[in-house]
Parts: sequence; C-alpha cells; structure tokens
Amino acid sequence: MGFREVSVVEIREVLRAWLDGAGLRTAGERAGVDRKTARRYVQAAEVAGLARDAGLDAVTDELVGAVIAAVRPSRPNGHGAAWEALIGHEEQIRAWICSDGAGKGGRALTLVKVHELLARQGCQVPYRTLHRFASERCGYRAKATTVRVNDGDPGVECQIDFALMGTIRDPLTGRDRKVHALIFTAVYSRHMFVWLTYTQTLAAVIAGCEMAWAFFGGVFKVLIPDNLKPVVTDADPVNPRLSSGWLDYAAHAGFATDPARVRSPKDKPRVERAVQFVRGNFFKGEVFADLDDAQARAVAWCSERAGMRIHGTTAARPLEVFETEEAPLLLPAPADYDVPVFRQAKVHRDHHIEVGKALYSVPGDYIGQSVDIRADAQLVKIYHRGQLIKTHATTGPGSRSTDPGDLPAEKSAYALRDINRLIRICAGYGPNTGIYAERIMDDPLPWTRMRAVYRLIGLARQYGPEAVEAACSRALDVDVVAVGKIASMLAKATENTAPVLPVPAPAGAARFARDPSEYAASAVATAGTAAVSSDRTSAASEGTALATAGTTAAANGRTTAAAAGTAAARKMTGPANGRGTQLVLIAGGAGTGEESR
Repeated sequence: MGFREVSVVEIREVLRAWLDGAGLRTAGERAGVDRKTARRYVQAAEVAGLARDAGLDAVTDELVGAVIAAVRPSRPNGHGAAWEALIGHEEQIRAWICSDGAGKGGRALTLVKVHELLARQGCQVPYRTLHRFASERCGYRAKATTVRVNDGDPGVECQIDFALMGTIRDPLTGRDRKVHALIFTAVYSRHMFVWLTYTQTLAAVIAGCEMAWAFFGGVFKVLIPDNLKPVVTDADPVNPRLSSGWLDYAAHAGFATDPARVRSPKDKPRVERAVQFVRGNFFKGEVFADLDDAQARAVAWCSERAGMRIHGTTAARPLEVFETEEAPLLLPAPADYDVPVFRQAKVHRDHHIEVGKALYSVPGDYIGQSVDIRADAQLVKIYHRGQLIKTHATTGPGSRSTDPGDLPAEKSAYALRDINRLIRICAGYGPNTGIYAERIMDDPLPWTRMRAVYRLIGLARQYGPEAVEAACSRALDVDVVAVGKIASMLAKATENTAPVLPVPAPAGAARFARDPSEYAASAVATAGTAAVSSDRTSAASEGTALATAGTTAAANGRTTAAAAGTAAARKMTGPANGRGTQLVLIAGGAGTGEESR
C-alpha cells in the first residue's frame, strides 16, 4: 500500500464538521477526503477522549497530534520497509554512485543502473525510495545548504558582472558582433545600470564605470566584481591581485574593490540574478540599429522598466528606494579619467623604450632591464622597482622624445645633431678654435659637417688645446678652412711657424720676358736664309707669317698682363671676418727684359 502523509488541516476540518453535527460523508467532503478516511479520524479522536457534544474548542493541537499518531502507519524512524531493505546495501550503493564504482574506467554508475543491479540481487524497491535513500545516506547529488546575507548599509556595495547578451549588426562592417553587458546592481535598493560593449578590456570596463557613475549620480564605496581579466590578474580567495590599471582607476574614483571568489556566484547573488532579467526582459526579441541605439534604449529601460518594477524580494520599486535612501550617501562622481596604458618594456641599447610606437629615452644605467610604464594622453611615466626614474610628455607614433642627459656625454651632441653644443665644446678649447668650428659649420646642411668638427675635437684631445688653438689661429689668418690642414700642421709641428705668402706680380708686367722685337728679328733672318734656296720659297713665307703672329701675341700678352696686374692690386683685401689676407694670384712676368718663372 502506498504511503500518504497525514495532513493536520484535514484532521482538524473533519473533526470540526463532525462536532458541528455533520455526517461522515459530509465531513469528508468538506476536508476533501474519503468517507472511510473521515471515519478513521473520528474513531481515533473518540479513543483519545473526544465527545460529540464537546464543542469546537475541544479540537486542540494535542488532540490532533493523538489522532495523527493513531492513524499514521507504524514507522518508528519515519521510513518504510523499502528503506529498511536498502540499509543493508548502503555501502554497495555508495560505491556504485561514487567515482570508484564498477563502471567502465572506474566511473560512477547512474542511479537507474543501480536500481537494476539491486533488482538482480533481489532488492525490489521503488525508484523514488532509492533516489531519496541515495541522496540522504550516500551523498548522491548532495547540495550544500546556504544562508541569506544581509544587504548592508545603503550606498555602500555595488555588484558588477559581465554577461553575453547576443549579437548586434555592426554598420561599419556589416557583420553581426557579440555584445556583452556590464551590469551594475546596487545591493541595497536593487537599482541597476547596463553598459553594452563589444569587448571586455580595461578601457571598456572603465568606460562602463564612468557611465554608471553618471547614471547613479555618484560612486559606491565598495565594488564587488567578478574575476574579470582586466580587473583581477591573480584570483585568490583571500588576497586577490588586482591589475595596475584597475588600482589606478580605483584610486582616482575613490572606491574599494572586493572581488568575488572563482566560480562562486553566491558571492554576488544580486547581480547574478539580474543577468537573466536583463537578457530576457531587455535584449531578447529586440532589434537595434547599432550599439549606440542599444545603449540609449538600455539606459531608458533601466530607469523606466527595471527601476519602476516591484522587486520580488524587497517588494518595493528599486528606483524609488535608491533615490530616497542611497543616492544621498554616494561618493561624488570623479572628474573625467584618461585611461592610461600599463605595460612592461625592456630598455634597449640605444637608451630608449617603445611605447605606442614612439620612443622615449631612459638613463643608461637601466639598459637591458625591464621597467614599468604608465602612459596616458599627457605623460609617460617610467618606473623601475616602484621608483619613478623618468617622465616624458606623450608624443605621437613614429616620433621620439629624448633627454640629452640620458645619453653619454660624448655621443649626445651627435645623436641629437646639436650643432651649438659642438661649437661650445670647441670654444672651450680656445676662441680661435670656436671660430674655426663655426666656419666649418657654415653650410646649408651644417649637420653634414659634424664629423669634421668631431675630428677637430679629437685633434684637441690628441695634441692639446693650445696647439690646436695656435693652428686654428694661423689657418684663420690665411683663410684656410680645412681640418685636414690643421691635422697636417699639428703633425709637422708648424702651428707656430708663420706661413710664407706668395708675392704678387707688379702691375703692368708682360706675359713674356723677352721683347717682341727679338722674335721679329729672328724671323727676318730665318726668312733671308731661306731665300737663297729657290725650293724653300714656301718656308720663307711661312716664317714671315710666324713672325707676324709672334708680334701680335706679344702685344696681346703685354696688354693682358697689365690688366691682370691692376686687378691683382685691387683684389688684395681682407675677408669679411677681418681675419687674414685674401690673396688672388695671377700668373705674369716680373718685368720687361727679365724672365719670371
């Protein structure tokens, strides 16, 4: 016979109807039981001392308990014979349903299979009895108990969680993209905010937080997130490690972070339960033009639909509770936050690190070591073992920010093409050396002449500043700007020897040393000798022509030499800097009748 639990209400109603004068059939109909069941209740009550004329007040809890004890089947421990039969097979059942059972590869058996195996052994019990027995005595699908945690004070806790909503077509690519919702739920009022995003990066989480603070009108004192990768880098039940970017933003906004444990949804049940509500009530079945349209409708839904519903637990409207009790207690909303980039980099041999496709210099002591970087739109800060070692203004991709102090002193001027610094270095050896460096750099592309200045500096280190200063002074006197000449003077130790300057030719000197008449007389004599022989008539004619040509050349030579000598006298002027004498030498004869070579 099947077992049915006796209801207190049934017994009380049957007895009340019987004492009121109704028959057993009528009393059973009122209680919803059979007439024979009503008779059993009345007989047990009469045995317990109930009289029909005792009145309704006679139906007490003690009387009902006595009736239940009389009509309930005899089960000393609350279970029937089938349960008692399973007790003898308890160890075998536990072995079957555990991982060390008789299944293939030691896997646990299903409860249906256990029911068949018990039947083969002669233990015929109902499946539901076996299920209750295995659950209570053998640990089959055991569920841990739970307790409700108090909501805490208003304006303190806010639970956040990411959840996949579905897809939205991206108008830029024409493809459907997965959309995630970052859900914020106030623990006390259950008021919520939904931020939709395509990604789950730190920038997306911070952007969602910024929009949430604008929606709520302030910041909650404690945030309870899930183990988001951008937030938690090392999940630990006691000491979780948060990312540098999240800690920086938490310090900016002024809230504390208490992340939930891994795979522990009960640590943030308020937002976990809200995920299903957001997905089913807001997102499913809707068509959005793009992500911006979906976000605008999500904000309206949070205020009008989710905020104004009667919450099943609090039996109040979340928006009204929030505005009345939580909003005045929130922290003030922070200023706009420039989301920085946190990363590690190794200092290269060129004294630079790369951040955002741009180069930033680092002191040479840290070459080959790893440094921590915080870069935003304004500054790039470089840390080594927690100590700030360098700060640069943020520059664009492909550019470079170099501090000359980070480079070796002997290489910084060349690396930065600092012409003025090279001139200052040369001027430190002496004023003439500095002037000589300026003359070297006097070029439309001065940086192409830097190697010459470096050679001049090398000569000063090799021969000493005094020797180079003297050589540069002598070279400036004759207006010779060539580092090779300075090196030659120093190698020959002639930097202190006065240069031998060429003497210009006097004005009016002829081109030829001999008088043109000499060439004419020689030509006439040659012609007379040739006239003796009649077969040399043509040679005499040619001699005459040669004499005539020689006379013309001589006349022209004198005229050109005279003009050149005058020009040479006029050109003997100094250079623009006032140093030395500029000489323009024109070849010519020393004088009439004298040979000049």
